[in-house]
Amino acid sequence: MKKYKAIVVLILFWVVFFSTQNTYAQFPMPPEVPIWDANKVTLQLHKISDNVYVVSPSTTETETTKGIPQATSAGFIVGDKGVLLIETMLNKRLYDQLYKLIRSATPKPIVYAVNTSDHGDHCFGNYLLPKETILIQNEFCKENLAKNYEGIKQFMIMLFGKDRGIEQSVYRPADLTLAVNQSLKLDLGGGKIVEIINVGTAQSPADLFVFLKDSDKNVLWAGNPFIAESPTIPWLFDGYFLEPVRNLQKIYDMVGDNDVVVPGHGRITNKKGIKYTIDYVNALKTNVEAAVKKGETLDQVKASVTMKEFDKGYVLFNWLHYNFNIPNAYNDIKKNSLGK
Repeated sequence: MKKYKAIVVLILFWVVFFSTQNTYAQFPMPPEVPIWDANKVTLQLHKISDNVYVVSPSTTETETTKGIPQATSAGFIVGDKGVLLIETMLNKRLYDQLYKLIRSATPKPIVYAVNTSDHGDHCFGNYLLPKETILIQNEFCKENLAKNYEGIKQFMIMLFGKDRGIEQSVYRPADLTLAVNQSLKLDLGGGKIVEIINVGTAQSPADLFVFLKDSDKNVLWAGNPFIAESPTIPWLFDGYFLEPVRNLQKIYDMVGDNDVVVPGHGRITNKKGIKYTIDYVNALKTNVEAAVKKGETLDQVKASVTMKEFDKGYVLFNWLHYNFNIPNAYNDIKKNSLGK
């Protein structure tokens, strides 16, 4: 039943957004396009511990806490057997920067590559990977990219602009997939054992988490579910709410206070840094549940659940909170209350 519902939601999503030439007029656009400019991003290498690296935009340190949206973060882990790469970026320009940073640290082959999402900024560089690299996604991610690659490309162009190298991306299928509630441990050698985790929908049904439990320092690549620390709020525009609330908490509980957390689009942080996401979704759930109990309509909820205590300067707060997060929370909570 759960799989059926996911398929129905997916079909409705693409019908709404990509079936006609009037599609873009129907989609609530962010205040500025591109959200971030892939033609201008410079990636920077951060050494976390021996053979463990994070790659993030050079602006994350200065701009994340100012509420300015950041480009995608990535990373790689080097073991005796080779490299495990997390994310392949939006376009060739960024993939080439990422590859150069890998080569500045090691000549070893890229044995594995992991996409934490089916959003193009995490996976559109897949076609540039060496042929022998084993590409890992979750099951939904592979299915969705296989069926809707051109539609996803158009969606990414809509948000991130034309002539950003998105048009050149071509589909490459994953070699290995993980089902919901499945995890995979990869021994890279040299004491580097990486766990890849599919807890289900934490932002979208395509989510994966990459968790290195290391003697030097544990590192979690958190992807889009934990997009950045305060003042950033989560991007819940994939049509889900109650399941992400549960799964975000599940991942949060896995992280230790001293672990390193790599958000999908922000500066390197820790467990305390991602608590803002947990606090936001819990507050949204409480507020919308109360409004639904009162019998409020969606428009009334948008007027009453302003949550100004979380509006701390994130550029995309209004776009996300009112156009996606509230409607998805309202629809999911109302449907759940009717099913009781």
